[in-house]
Amino acid sequence: MKIKCVATVFFTLIYYHYTFTINKSAISNLVAGSESVLDPKGEITLKWRVDYAARKLRFCLEFSKKAPSINWFALGFSDRGDLENSDVCLVWTDYTGRDHFEDMHADGNGRLLRDVHQNCEGFHVDLKSRSVVFERDFDTCDHDDYLIEDGTVHVIWARGIDKLFSSKGLCISCTSPHDRGFIRVRLLTPPSAPQQPGEKLRITNSVLKVPGGDTTYWCKVVRLPDYVADNEHHIIKFESTITKGNEGLVHHMEVFYCDADPNEDVPLYEGNCFDPKRPESTKLCSKVKAAWAMGAPPFAYPDEAGLPLGGPKANKYVMLEVHYNNPELRNDWVDSSGIVLHITANKRKYDAAIMELGLEYTDKMAIPGGQEAFPLTGYCIPQCTGVGLPEEGITVFGSQLHTHLTGVAVWTRHARRGVELPLLNRDTHYSTHFQEIRILRRPVKVLPGDYLETTCVYNTVGKQNATIGGHAITDEMCVNYLHYYPATQLEVCKSAVSNAALEDYFDFEERWDNISIEPTAAPRANYLAIAPWTPLRAKALHTLYTESPISMQCNKSDGNRFQGDWEGIRVPKIKLPLPEEPRMCPEHYNSMKK
Repeated sequence: MKIKCVATVFFTLIYYHYTFTINKSAISNLVAGSESVLDPKGEITLKWRVDYAARKLRFCLEFSKKAPSINWFALGFSDRGDLENSDVCLVWTDYTGRDHFEDMHADGNGRLLRDVHQNCEGFHVDLKSRSVVFERDFDTCDHDDYLIEDGTVHVIWARGIDKLFSSKGLCISCTSPHDRGFIRVRLLTPPSAPQQPGEKLRITNSVLKVPGGDTTYWCKVVRLPDYVADNEHHIIKFESTITKGNEGLVHHMEVFYCDADPNEDVPLYEGNCFDPKRPESTKLCSKVKAAWAMGAPPFAYPDEAGLPLGGPKANKYVMLEVHYNNPELRNDWVDSSGIVLHITANKRKYDAAIMELGLEYTDKMAIPGGQEAFPLTGYCIPQCTGVGLPEEGITVFGSQLHTHLTGVAVWTRHARRGVELPLLNRDTHYSTHFQEIRILRRPVKVLPGDYLETTCVYNTVGKQNATIGGHAITDEMCVNYLHYYPATQLEVCKSAVSNAALEDYFDFEERWDNISIEPTAAPRANYLAIAPWTPLRAKALHTLYTESPISMQCNKSDGNRFQGDWEGIRVPKIKLPLPEEPRMCPEHYNSMKK
């Protein structure tokens, strides 16, 4: 019988300031789980179920009949997908044919060492179904183990045919590139709820011969069908549809609305997203309607809300973008993958909408070169939510974090009258190569006068020049796209350093640091003139961003700002921050449940 990974209970944890309480009435039989292929050939599938009551993950590794025979397999976790310094659960067979299951960790050379405490539990091998099952706590409180949090998790794997007498010293990073790798997934997926059916609108590629390069971003502009273009519908759910056998090829996908005049025809472009010959008007297709990444379950809207699509007041075109990951450089892939939108003409009570938090898309912000963890913060100030949100507030149910290539962490803090509330969203292992719209574990109420602060952390090690804020993939962004209801006029609540403060900074660099600054030049040129980025210069720039007044984009959906002077505003202060969240060690957690 094939092993099934099943959790039976759901646990709700409410954390507010200094106390933890268990809401026992919230325990139910809801299950959270998903699956993703591990290897590019799709021969190994990782399935998992989340038991929030026990704070455990139950993993199932399934090997297809095409998968080669092996004598050992390692599955684990690391900060950025490196096998070195990773946390590993190891299954291996010794030369006598006996199976072993061990909790290991790799050193800086990728060689395994046995943990003092065994925290890889419940192992079972089913030869008939070619599957392996085991469990892991979210947080073992063992310094050799990885802390599994909500957000992106880099799951590493390696396999080998070596005959072993001991696992100690096994070098997982010494294996062939075909026998090791990593994927990015969100392991702590929220439980799904039953959904009303809708009509399916498939937006997919069609028998596409995928280019043979390592990485391809493929764009396809699609005209909405007449029944959607003529009458506004609600998107109530979306999910991926992956061509069978291509599960390891399709990395992530997005559907963008083309924000052009309702009567404007957008060219039906199909090709590389970064092709210089791509029609300029297709770049208006930039407002996200749906986003999926490997391992992501279907995204379902709350019963009372849906995201508007189509209608006579909207443009009739959308664009599908698919990221193909092809490390083996195969040129024989044929793909018809895409996203399925579940839509209904019977619109729900509320229109859902998307609000942008973070930093303006401007070259007024920059990240110095050579930085391991340089933070930038964008502010959504109480004055903006005060004029932009209705008295009853809005309910935020989803969030998509976004940076470009150097972003490594993103989070949004939430405060009311100076008192910090639980984080709205956080991903401390963020990667721009794994972007999805994530359903929040708990809906968040945001009221007029609330304060939202979005911080992005960047790694520019290996770069000499500054990385400048802007739209290009080689520039940087810091955005949290909030999905909420009911829709309001407030679409953008973002900031940048004030013009006057930036001018003073460049004047200082010219006078006292002997940098060739051109007062009439754009900020980009002046940032790039600063070299080298010494620790003192990087610290000075960080001080500029954290202590200077800001310029606010408090914009309506029509692009105009709300009335008022939004220049030179002081950054609010959170007077009572949340304390550091205590660790939930298994022994302590189990005693709390008794």
